[in-house]
Formats: sequence, C-alpha cells, structure tokens
Amino acid sequence: MPETPVAERDRAALTIESLSVTFATDAGPVHALTNVSYEVYPGEVLAIVGESGSGKSVCSRTAMGLLPETASVRGLVTLGAEPLTAMSKKQLTALRGGAISMVFQEPGLALDPLFTVGFQICEALQAHTGLRRKAAKARAVELLRIVGLPDPEHRVDYYPHQLSGGQKQRVVIAIAIACEPKVIIADEPTTALDVTVQAEILALLRDLRDRIGSAIVLITHNMGVVADIADRVVVMRAGAVVEQAPVDELFTRPTAEYTRALLAAVPHLGTEQIGHGPAEETEVAADPVLEVRNLVVEFPGTLGHPRFRAVDGVSLRIGPGETLGVVGESGSGKSTIGRCVAALQRPTSGAVLVQGQDIAGLSQRRLRPIRRRFGFVFQDPATSLNPRLTVGECVAEPLIVHKAGSAAQIRARVRTMLDDVQLPAGAERRYPHELSGGQRQRASLARALVLSPDLLVADEPTSALDVSVQAAVLELFGQLQHECGWACLFISHDLAVVDTLADRIVVLRDGAVVEQGDRDRVLRAPQQQYTRRLVAAVPVPDPVQQRRRREQMAELSGENVVGR
Repeated sequence: MPETPVAERDRAALTIESLSVTFATDAGPVHALTNVSYEVYPGEVLAIVGESGSGKSVCSRTAMGLLPETASVRGLVTLGAEPLTAMSKKQLTALRGGAISMVFQEPGLALDPLFTVGFQICEALQAHTGLRRKAAKARAVELLRIVGLPDPEHRVDYYPHQLSGGQKQRVVIAIAIACEPKVIIADEPTTALDVTVQAEILALLRDLRDRIGSAIVLITHNMGVVADIADRVVVMRAGAVVEQAPVDELFTRPTAEYTRALLAAVPHLGTEQIGHGPAEETEVAADPVLEVRNLVVEFPGTLGHPRFRAVDGVSLRIGPGETLGVVGESGSGKSTIGRCVAALQRPTSGAVLVQGQDIAGLSQRRLRPIRRRFGFVFQDPATSLNPRLTVGECVAEPLIVHKAGSAAQIRARVRTMLDDVQLPAGAERRYPHELSGGQRQRASLARALVLSPDLLVADEPTSALDVSVQAAVLELFGQLQHECGWACLFISHDLAVVDTLADRIVVLRDGAVVEQGDRDRVLRAPQQQYTRRLVAAVPVPDPVQQRRRREQMAELSGENVVGR
C-alpha cells in the first residue's frame, strides 16, 4: 500500500453522519434512511449488509449525489474534509469518478452499448486528469491489464456486448479506479458472477485497496463475500443501522438478533466436509423423468469465425422427485442445456427424452401438449413476468393456454398456488413491479408449477435474492417438491445453494461434463482439479475459515495468496 500520511490515515475517507432520506411519493412520504451514521478509513473495506429495502444503496447514492429530485436529505456526508451534501450538482460532477467512484451492480446497464470500453475509460480519464487522447488510450490498456482482462490491447476496442459478465464487471472496476479515487463504492459487484470470477474480482478489490490505499464501501447481501474481504461491517434494517463491528467480532459474537438471523440464513458449504470418503451413489430410477443423451448444441459463427460449440456431448438423467444440480463457470453450457430441456432451444444433435418421449426437433404443434409436463423458473422474475398482467393473470396464463379448466376452476387453482407459495392475500390483483424480488420469484414459481408438471427447470432462481429471502424461497422449494414429487434440473453457480437442494451434481466446463455423481462425493471429495477449484472458490460466512480457503484456492491456482 502506498505510504499515507498519519493525519490522513487517522481521518475518515468518507463519513456518514445522522443521515436521513425521505422520498415524496403519490402515496405519501417514504422514509428510506433514519439517522444513519458510519465512517470508512483509507485502506479499509467496510461492508454494508442487510435485506432488500434496508437502505444500503440509498446511502451510497446519497454519497455520490445520485438521488432523484423527489428525495429530501438531512444530515451530513463528508469526503475527507469536504461536505458533499452541501455541494452543487456541478461540484459533485467534478468529484464523481475522480475523488469518489462507484462500481454498479449490473455492468451491462452501467456501460454504454454504443461506445467501446476503451472510449468509456478514456472519457473518465480525460474528464478528471486532462490526459490527451493517445495517453488516455495507453492508460486505458494499462487499467484493463491491472483488472485482469485478457488481451487488453485488443479488447480495449471491444463493445460491451462482446464481453462476458465478469469481463464487463472488470471494465466497470477499471473505470472506477482510473483516477485512483479516495473512496470506491462497490454496490453488489459480484452478485451475478460465478464463484471463480467472483473470487478473482474480490482478489482484485483487495489488491487495489492495498496498492492505491483507497477506502472501499462494499454493499452486498453475500455474507461469504463479507467474510472474505471486509475489515468492518455495518448491518442495516429498514433504513437504520442495527449493528456495526469488526468482521471477526460480528461473525463470532453478533449482538443484534437480526444479525444472528441474517447469519443463520446463509447457505454454508463447509470446508470441514471436504476430504470425506466417497458417499454411496444415488440410483436413478429405471424410468427417469428426464434423460439427455449425447446432447450437442452449436451456434453459427460470425464472419471470419468458426461455429461455436456450446454443449459438447452431454448425457444426464433425473428420476422422479430427484433434484440434479448443474454447476460450472459462466459459458460452461448450463443455461443452454436447460433451454434444450425446456424445448426453448433446438439441439444440433442428441436426444432429450421427457418421460421417454424425445422432444428434440419436434414441431411447435407437437410440442404444445408436451410443454405442460415441465415448468421453467427463470433467473430474473422481473423480466420473465409480463408487466402488463396482474400476478394472478401471469399465474393463470399456462392454464388458459392449455385449456386446463373453466374460468372458475382456473381462478381457484391460481388462488391455491399463490397460497402454496405463501404470497399474501390480494397478491393476485397486484402487478409484478408492486412485489418485492422475493415475492416475484414466488409468483414465478407458482406459474411454473400451476400445471403440476413432472419436471421443473430452475435456472439461477435465487441468485439475485438477499440471504433471508433466498433461505425462505429454498425452504419453500424443497417443501413443494416433497409434497408434489416433481423432478428438478437446478442450474446454479452457487455451490452452497446446490449443496442445500441437490441429490446429485453434474459439473460442466466448456460445454462438456467434467464430473458427476452423488452430491456428497462431488462436493466433499471431488476427483477433478477443476471441481476442486470451484469448491475452493466458494466463500463461506466465517472470516477465519475463509482465509484458509483463500490459501487453498491460491494453491489450486498455482498463485501466491493475496494477503488481507
């Protein structure tokens, strides 16, 4: 870390003091923050955790001056010795991206699709440093190399759509650190990333903290990430600070009941289980609900590029009432397999048998009666539910399409399903945007199960949910499966969640099966180096244990450990 003067080390880089934020709405004032206070020092990582709606992001947006006109702010936000809440828009614009910067949760929305990533980095550099175009381009390449983007000399001229999610997140971080800010606010920077990319991003943030001495405010719902990188933790609930403490103290001796409940809700993939002997393999039923044989999916190449093979000879089986977890890094073919199983993607070759009937290559007319046998739960319920329909209409739609009863019977079935997924009374009359993220995912699950399918395909159904909501959805998921007996293809990059639900696991890499077997054998005694690396990359909600796991991850990667 660069040598920082003692006076600067003792002064907080960012101070939030008695901050209250109220939003004016048609339904009356909404109090988003109430008397919130905390500070973060140079070279420190402060994690802010809490459920959705707790006010985590409102704090960061207040610090950046990004609140809408309907917001009323009381209290003080200070950057070093400069009061941000007293600044004009022009003054704040001069600071944003320079002295204080932000890494947004969704890099695909944060980056402008019309400009190359290099142009967007140069834009920040030229706005705050006065570098000329050529020097800014050279610095952009250097920044992309620092954040670990492969082949930065060429990819500096790529557009955002040409990069993967993890690569786009690295670009957003490059923009955030371009001017070596005093404070970096990272809002859910690893939410949608697979475990290995997440580990790389956390190592990068840790390295940046040590190299340029920035204070980092990390907003997250992932307690494993908190254990991995944070020095101190602030716990928020309903717009107020519930508890704040050093990370080791918070995990070992939480004082607030809410904090204890939050920690108890976290799925935990324990390293103490690694090394157990192979468990007895689970037998798949002689008549599986789903059987995939030698599945191959190829996509046509663009001009000058060959065809891309996304799935390469995959075979798997799922019996009645069984959950098969499919895991692997981004681009491993998980979602493509799920789309083939749900007949949303036509395979190049191979067979997809649902209860013995091959659906691969069937026409839409012949597929229609078969589709009622399986449901699909998508990763983002906000985009999978029709915003123009009420929740009740969204859930009823499959029943109407398949003519599954009279209008009265359909209304009764919808009410039953909404009760089964524990949505509150009256939810059927609300629109998707009027529900919370967890409630929307419950509605999505009700829609997928309303026809009583034999097979459910769940593609990252809990990745965007905070830990307490995720725990409730997973518990509901298991309860409904036990009651109804459907088979499930569960696609996820979160091995702790897969460990909670799956009976067997298939590990994919570059479209091919690397390893498969009983859940305990694959996660506790993996045979393949790639699987061991995936397991080692999963952060656990225990700072001491997580440090050991980081050392294990570094050994598997053949790299030096980046110290805390």
